[in-house]
Amino acid sequence: MTLAPDLPTAPVAGDEALAIHGLTKRFGATTALDRASLVVRPGTVHALLGGNGSGKSTTIKVLAGVHQADAGRLAVGGREHDLATFSAADARAAGLRFVHQDLGLFSGLSVAENVALDAGYPVQARSRVQWRELHRRVGRLLHEHELDVDPRTPIDELRPAERTMVAIARALQDAGPDSRERLVLVLDEPTASLAQHESAELLDRVRRLADTGQTVVMVSHRMSEVLSVADDFTVFLDGRTVATLTDASPTEDELVELMAGRAVEALRPVDSSSATETLRLRTEALAGGPLRGVDLALHAGEIVGVAGLVGSGRSSLLRMLFGDLPSTSGTAHLDGSAYAPTSVADAMARGVALVPEDRGREAAFAPLSVADNLSVTRLRRFWGWRGMDRRAEYAEARRLIADFKVKVGGPEAGFTSMSGGNQQKVVLARWLQRDPTLLLLDEPTQGVDVMSRVDIYRTVREAARRGSAVLVASSDASELLALCDRILILREGRVDEDLTAESLHPDDLTRKLLRATSVREEDR
Repeated sequence: MTLAPDLPTAPVAGDEALAIHGLTKRFGATTALDRASLVVRPGTVHALLGGNGSGKSTTIKVLAGVHQADAGRLAVGGREHDLATFSAADARAAGLRFVHQDLGLFSGLSVAENVALDAGYPVQARSRVQWRELHRRVGRLLHEHELDVDPRTPIDELRPAERTMVAIARALQDAGPDSRERLVLVLDEPTASLAQHESAELLDRVRRLADTGQTVVMVSHRMSEVLSVADDFTVFLDGRTVATLTDASPTEDELVELMAGRAVEALRPVDSSSATETLRLRTEALAGGPLRGVDLALHAGEIVGVAGLVGSGRSSLLRMLFGDLPSTSGTAHLDGSAYAPTSVADAMARGVALVPEDRGREAAFAPLSVADNLSVTRLRRFWGWRGMDRRAEYAEARRLIADFKVKVGGPEAGFTSMSGGNQQKVVLARWLQRDPTLLLLDEPTQGVDVMSRVDIYRTVREAARRGSAVLVASSDASELLALCDRILILREGRVDEDLTAESLHPDDLTRKLLRATSVREEDR
């Protein structure tokens, strides 16, 4: 790919908050990083981008002292460090701070206690905790980070964006406003589990941190968010740095093409629909849990999105249709027959499949192999009087691995050995080999890199072309508009609007969600 003429491809020389050159890291015969470079200017938000396997995570682990490099030079604030011996203690002493996707916060403790776990508790004689001093100190920290939160509040009572900001404040608590330029804050997928309006709030805070002198390196799969906040961009591909864009304004397509090494069409909205007149699913006044009466119609070959703020009932609707949440009233019909599943087994018997939001806890058999994870929905096919036919199971697994473009060593590899995107492909393949009548997808690309997202979108569209009706719950407006034919807005447990996707822009969809919520609150 050739970059547009107005996109600079070299970092600005001179004062650098962080600089890596010639970074090489091998794991046995695999080269994870091959002379990669990363140069970050002080007081900027620098996006580190790349698909799974590109080397982003390994770079962060080298910076955090988790892995030692085989070769390469690191400078933080102009001071050189030996990456072959760089440790976690060295990283902290150098001014590197990290907030990972798993925030490392303890839900049973207060905000103040979580902060004190990192900085220590103020104590007096006989080692008694000075709680008043702790709350005063943490209150001052929260005020500095524009967080209107009582230090005594339990962490699990905060909104997701607030929890992430607490983690950021904790990471930066040893730096006052005048010394921020001496720290480099690394954020690893900070918005992966946030709804879109929560992500916007968090990114606004990150932008303001940079505007006051804080240097931020951010890893994210959400291109629209990266473009809204980043000053500079570094793109990795196969362990190498393929582009550095300084003080630039690239388009999403340009970044994706750099990450992929080729043009990518699958992430863009499609105009054609494979929907037929065959009505697959109809619900009338379906209620239960947070749902107060959902009316919807879904046809074979149609991909319909479900949008709504937290608490609207998006996930609950999918769980109810999968027999995992009982309905209390209303009716549903699947392919013309009454449908009221009392269990997941009932739903599966009717040809319904669900890919849940929490892949790790609800969809993965983590200790088992890829083959085991693929065959679990079709065990009878491989079970005989001698037990499991492992040869047939592995042959089928190899076919699915190839068909769904899963990057893994083979069927015998552990499920957790794969990247998040490849794990999601395996979960999809597990269900799609059953040719489901109704496919339910909850946040199908959460925490998934852009190239895996391309493959997943193509897979979902192919399932629709083969006759499945697809219902997609997502907090990502861009995803809903790229993938779906129609979008239903759930509000207070009911379908409030039924929109044609091709006529909308992501900002329009977000405004509809937030504006309509405000109107409802004013009506109360």
